[in-house]
Amino acid sequence: MAARSFNPPEPEHGKSTAPPTVTFARRTSSGRYVNYSRDDLDSEIGSGEFMNYTVQIPPTPDNQPMDASISQRVEEQYVSSSLFTGGFNSVTRAHLMDKVIESETSHPQMAGAKGSSCAIRGCDGKVMSDERGEDILPCECDFKICRDCYVDAVRTGDGICPGCKEPYKATDLDEKAVDKGRPLPLPSNVEMSKMERRLSLMKSTKSVLMKSQTGDFDHNRWLFETKGTYGYGNAIWPRDGGFGNEENDGGGEPTELLNKPWRPLTRKLKIPAAVLSPYRLLILVRVVVLGLFLQWRITNPNNDAKWLWFMSIVCEIWFAFSWLLDQLPKLSPVNRSTDLNVLKEKFETPSPNNPTGKSDLPGIDIYVSTADPEKEPPLVTANTILSILAADYPVEKLSCYVSDDGGALLTFEAMAEAASFADLWVPFCRKHDIEPRNPESYFNLKRDPYKNKVRPDFVKDRRRAKREYDEFKVRINSLPDSIRRRSDAYNAREEIKAMKLQRENGSDEPLESLKISKATWMADGTHWPGTWMVPALEHSKGDHAGIIQVMLKPPSDEPLHGTSAETSPVDLTEVDIRLPMLVYVSREKRPGYDHNKKAGAMNALVRASAIMSNGPFILNLDCDHYIYNSQAIREGMCFMMDRGGDRICYVQFPQRFEGIDPSDRYANHNTVFFDVNMRALDGLQGPVYVGTGCLFRRIALYGFDPPRSKEYHPGCCSCCFARRKKSATWLNSKADHLLIHPAVKNGRPPGALTIPRELLDASTVAEAISVISCWYEDKTEWGNRVGWIYGSVTEDVVTGYRMHNRGWRSIYCVTKRDAFRGTAPINLTDRLHQVLRWATGSVEIFFSRNNALLASPKMKFLQRIAYLNVGIYPFTSLFLIVYCFLPALSLFSGQFIVQTLNVTFLTYLLLITLTLCILAVLEIKWSGIALEEWWRNEQFWLIGGTSAHLAAVLQGLLKVVAGIEISFTLTSKSAGDDADDEFSDLYIIKWTSLMIPPITIMMTNLIAIAVGVSRTIYSTIPQWSRLLGGVFFSFWVLAHLYPFAKGLMGRRGRTPTIVFVWSGLIAITISLLWVAIDPPSGSSGIGGSFQFP
Repeated sequence: MAARSFNPPEPEHGKSTAPPTVTFARRTSSGRYVNYSRDDLDSEIGSGEFMNYTVQIPPTPDNQPMDASISQRVEEQYVSSSLFTGGFNSVTRAHLMDKVIESETSHPQMAGAKGSSCAIRGCDGKVMSDERGEDILPCECDFKICRDCYVDAVRTGDGICPGCKEPYKATDLDEKAVDKGRPLPLPSNVEMSKMERRLSLMKSTKSVLMKSQTGDFDHNRWLFETKGTYGYGNAIWPRDGGFGNEENDGGGEPTELLNKPWRPLTRKLKIPAAVLSPYRLLILVRVVVLGLFLQWRITNPNNDAKWLWFMSIVCEIWFAFSWLLDQLPKLSPVNRSTDLNVLKEKFETPSPNNPTGKSDLPGIDIYVSTADPEKEPPLVTANTILSILAADYPVEKLSCYVSDDGGALLTFEAMAEAASFADLWVPFCRKHDIEPRNPESYFNLKRDPYKNKVRPDFVKDRRRAKREYDEFKVRINSLPDSIRRRSDAYNAREEIKAMKLQRENGSDEPLESLKISKATWMADGTHWPGTWMVPALEHSKGDHAGIIQVMLKPPSDEPLHGTSAETSPVDLTEVDIRLPMLVYVSREKRPGYDHNKKAGAMNALVRASAIMSNGPFILNLDCDHYIYNSQAIREGMCFMMDRGGDRICYVQFPQRFEGIDPSDRYANHNTVFFDVNMRALDGLQGPVYVGTGCLFRRIALYGFDPPRSKEYHPGCCSCCFARRKKSATWLNSKADHLLIHPAVKNGRPPGALTIPRELLDASTVAEAISVISCWYEDKTEWGNRVGWIYGSVTEDVVTGYRMHNRGWRSIYCVTKRDAFRGTAPINLTDRLHQVLRWATGSVEIFFSRNNALLASPKMKFLQRIAYLNVGIYPFTSLFLIVYCFLPALSLFSGQFIVQTLNVTFLTYLLLITLTLCILAVLEIKWSGIALEEWWRNEQFWLIGGTSAHLAAVLQGLLKVVAGIEISFTLTSKSAGDDADDEFSDLYIIKWTSLMIPPITIMMTNLIAIAVGVSRTIYSTIPQWSRLLGGVFFSFWVLAHLYPFAKGLMGRRGRTPTIVFVWSGLIAITISLLWVAIDPPSGSSGIGGSFQFP
């Protein structure tokens, strides 16, 4: 499908470059850029590295986009029905698809949807339809004509309508995009300036807003999207001559807005002092007690076993340090709430500037990432897509992008099936206010589905939706076999054709030697440009072209109501049936390129979405995390649109999980982290980014400083921070020249976001293909300081750290109804591998320049402590595994970590334990978690610390010292094979080397207890104090490892009794042998005073 055409030339070095200039331009209705003003700015941005670049001015009263012509609507329909492919050294082509899936498509926005039949005799084509499903007819006589016949009439018939024989009034169709044999018009990235290639964005909001947004007013009333080359910013609507006037601190804001009483969109709910004050006091008390205890331990060594004392004191000092790092950021926890009624009043209520009350909320691009349809079932991803399409947010402001990093046809067709089923599901959700809007979760609810439902047709509609969903599931489940059968049939046909051609040519070669590539075929009978089921050259994982398919084209600007029950399964006469834009994206992959895993896929989506929709906010979700609360996006926008919201880089939502066993054996819910640590960080500079369920501000991802950021002067640590200061501010140097230019003065007024978006055209999607190519990021800032950051398997933490390091702050949004829900591995092995990946990423962070010790002064001190703990916590495993063996060593040797169990030691031990327990109770009080969840977290802290964390430290050291790269597999999202038990995965035992250390610790401590008891019983002078001390700490270790031991036993009731019998016999035998080999001191016979009969 893609022919070779050109090689991107390497940038020439050593040549002098012209001084950088700024060209102001606007985009016309045809997609071309025209100059808006002359190059009269004396820009001094940077050095000769930066070349010419363009800043596009957003639509203003004196710069309004033209109305869309008929040809543009035809062009958009053509684009949405075409599969775009291309990439490195390849021609970018659009393949017009007759159908995307085997079944028929009915929704007018769906790819492949066609209108009526063409009226030209002998033509079986279909008339193109608009976003409302109506035929697009270029002539006033309403003669029905398809796109190809219309193009022929324009080219060869002098623009004469075949129906009324009158000339067409609009013939400005882009003919280049029609010719399937020619490459699409594509803005050349080869000739793109180095400045554009480095950042793909134009200007920072800081320089433009510094003088205009320092006033105390609601700046987000002037929020707008720039639509420049992948850029976005803010501006205000000033009075004439008021922009940049230092005497006008308000920046020229309308007086009618200042006269309105201020109503905040969000509120900060502080923790009651009756809980928080004792909590802080206890932290201080415990710090003092730990200090006194360590001082006493150091000054009172055990002279009988100094080796044991030394190991224990080193471990205890590290544990105290680690606990302090974890506890200090918890000093200022907060809770927050939102007011959705105020959001609606501000942005969706009729006003003089917005008489119709059309939504003035900004656009949002939602990213869903998947990579392997075998480990991430397409049905799970499809349900996530359906929950997004049905979200309670203005339809025209929502765009969904699905990143398929595996390039699988199975995922592609599953997404097409989901788009087709959304035709019924989304209006059904809107009509009956369904929650949750994931069909799998909704139909599996255990509560009464008819509660609070009053519409008489709900039962009939729900029954029809359930039936359609069951059929949808069957179609998704049958896709692998359907694709395989289709491909086998087409491949057999190709073999027959090749054999027939060979016979006709009279070739002497045997027919059996004829080899035909086993291609994977799409529903329209053409080759799939992505990964084939039988890998081939340029069609395998890691080697395929870039693909973009607009599954659902952008919706119309005005609501589109459905039809009555007579013509459709559900009566939708009062329901808006429009669907958000849905785009399938599979970035190009080629051998020899580092594609940077999930971070690279996210950055490809950032660039592609910036061209196609350019939403100023981005929500990223994993394929198994769906929208559980349809208003969750609105709650996140409350923080972004509130006063001071322009300094928020992202709003992180907590992760909630389904399908976890009731006892949460392996602490999969992570409630201590999400409800304790994250709430506490929200009181500082904000929570860390955890990889999913996060609403970003686009300009924060572009690497800009926040507005009104403070300039830090070099001090005593300037040698450490000089480089970061330069990289954070180089974009803004001398950018004030933009302020004085008359074209920048005119921003968008309140209500300007109600302006319809531009229609898609072929050149736009072709440009999106170019920016997802494998070579695009070469020698750019992508992954370094723009977008998701590369270099770590935990790219999420590093990306959030970089934003906080530039002075941004984040918000933790806990909603009354869970915002998102997903799945988590309940199998022990999968859980350990997941923790291993997180811990390895933390070790990489510690040994990189993202270490919090090297953070800039813009990061708060306690926030820096929190990030330092993120990088250090895996190293606790080295001390923890030693400490877990100490009780066994004590019992084997007959010694203890202290000389004797005196009152002082027991008092310190009691105080340390009591303060820890009371702190846990207070944390439970202000966070709302359960005591059992806290204890499960403590148990898995030791399980993970003695297994996955230890392996992570070793792997991290190997990568740093020896340069050995680490590869990880995806966490499986598929359920177990046992259909009768939803928790069947919990009992599956899959061996991994990570289990060796915990098993060794358990066996050693069990044997040590038996040996210690036998030694003491048969000793002439029993040392009961040493035995009690060793046995107590051994039981402490075993109690923490109990879930791990339970996981090794498999399903309850299936462990043979003989296993327990033999375990007891082996323990008794080993203990007796130990006593016989090493009898207690003072004993004369074997076993001391014990005599065999």
